[in-house]
Amino acid sequence: MIQYSDERVAVFQSALFQTTSTVVNLDDGIFIVDPTWLPAEIIEIQGHVKSIQGNKQCYLLFTHGDFDHIIGYNAFPGAITIGSARLLNHPNKEGTVGEIKDFDAKYYIVREYEIEFPQLDIVVKRDGQQVAIGSTNLTFYLAPGHTADGLFTFVDSIGIWLAGDYLSDIELPYIYHSAIAYEQTLKKAEKLMSAHDIKLLIPGHGRHTADRSEMAERIAVSLDYLERLKQAVTNGDESAIAKMESEHRFLSDFTKHCHKGNIDIIRKEFAGELRL
Repeated sequence: MIQYSDERVAVFQSALFQTTSTVVNLDDGIFIVDPTWLPAEIIEIQGHVKSIQGNKQCYLLFTHGDFDHIIGYNAFPGAITIGSARLLNHPNKEGTVGEIKDFDAKYYIVREYEIEFPQLDIVVKRDGQQVAIGSTNLTFYLAPGHTADGLFTFVDSIGIWLAGDYLSDIELPYIYHSAIAYEQTLKKAEKLMSAHDIKLLIPGHGRHTADRSEMAERIAVSLDYLERLKQAVTNGDESAIAKMESEHRFLSDFTKHCHKGNIDIIRKEFAGELRL
């Protein structure tokens, strides 16, 4: 379904994990971000793109390489692909493709395109790197922590911040790569709030927001969660660790798994500070 739309932007929301896919109608191109999940949902995105495309070139951005964010690769043939250098050099492409195929097999899903890991035409290697789509500049920042290959993307001409799997209103941090890098990315996000005139924040899961105070609050909530979990883990406070598990919304085996993963990474990264 469409979560948000105006004359430039359409944000689609999947029934699964409230995952967002965004389409931006630029003057000189169509910018598509993380098209996902179910075939009918991707067909809806395809239909929207077709209705506004005309003769414009399509550009396909992957905010990071988690399997739910790359499912729609090959659904937009001819699109120019964009992602980070770490996505280009992803260490487990075959395994990620396997996750998609396992998901489809489990639920008897048939897609009208081949499942592959994205090949990239444009590679983002550094903070502040810009890519021109005609007269529109996109500005990218490396955003490791959730995964190693994450990107923040800003479309300054219309004030959009595409945050990938950060700054959700329904998810606390899920750390698959590094707690240290995650915190650094959040602190980078604080600075970017001042550097860019943001009118619309779109996270990879959950609701968009046009409220700058809410954007700042989402950063603060994530930083607070990371600091409290770090303190609980390094102090060996099992009661606090268990209590923090319940702070995740939509409690399930998945959130328990993510909570345990967060703890394991913090223990590994802060092993020298553990108080036994």
